[in-house]
Amino acid sequence: MRETSPSVIRKRVEEIWKDVLDVSPDEMDATFSELGGRGMSALRIVARIESELGIEVDPAALFDHPHLPTFVHHVITKAQNPPKPH
Repeated sequence: MRETSPSVIRKRVEEIWKDVLDVSPDEMDATFSELGGRGMSALRIVARIESELGIEVDPAALFDHPHLPTFVHHVITKAQNPPKPH
């Protein structure tokens, strides 16, 4: 995992969310599902988060935390508490 501040994580996750889901400014309060998010969208979002930020996120997190602010909080929490190596 790369060292990344919460503000950098927040900004990048918001950009990825907007890009993958093609979010317009008036749709910022919509949930993942309301924006047409499905399994493939979830996989694309988490793959980019892992690739660009080095943070592993389960795709199911987008369904458990369907609003952008709560999903961002989840990703920041994952970054601050990475899984322990076996």
